Amino acid sequence: MLYRVSPVGEARDLYATLYAQRIFFLVTIQPRGATFEVIPLMDARHYAEQNLARSRRDGPETLKRWRELFDQTFI
Repeated sequence: MLYRVSPVGEARDLYATLYAQRIFFLVTIQPRGATFEVIPLMDARHYAEQNLARSRRDGPETLKRWRELFDQTFI
């Protein structure tokens, strides 16, 4: 099972495994299905940090939610 760590871009999201939490996937939704790409921890953290920076512009509630998920996943 996977859980969403952060949005990455247009039709792309970062997911982690629910059990091991150290295996990360970039999931791209396409008209003909989804593609999964395994990425390293540091790349996943970079994408999540970019999401935090975007969330700062969206307001404190959004930032708080993403910050909690970031801390759970990477700290």
